[in-house]
Amino acid sequence: MVQAKENLFEKVIACQKACEHCFDRCLQEEDVKMMAECIRTDRDCADICGMVVSFSHRQSPLLDELIALCIKACDTCASECEQHDHDHCKECAKACRECEAACKEYLAV
Repeated sequence: MVQAKENLFEKVIACQKACEHCFDRCLQEEDVKMMAECIRTDRDCADICGMVVSFSHRQSPLLDELIALCIKACDTCASECEQHDHDHCKECAKACRECEAACKEYLAV
């Protein structure tokens, strides 16, 4: 359980950072309108990842439900980012997939 929790924190924080970086870089792309959904999913995923960390620190009884939502947010964000060829989108998709896996591992323990 301790290993799954440590892995979860590592992956959630890395995902949050990747999403924050991705939406910032998307805002700098030539066709920002084309990146609107990517920006939206990046923001949602980053915010939910931050909430996972906060809920965990305060030992919220809602943590497992939030982690389940984080899985959905990571999948949605990764699916969107995987449609783009930008390096920041590829990196974000990878971080989201790793976070999704860590969340599933944590809930399975």
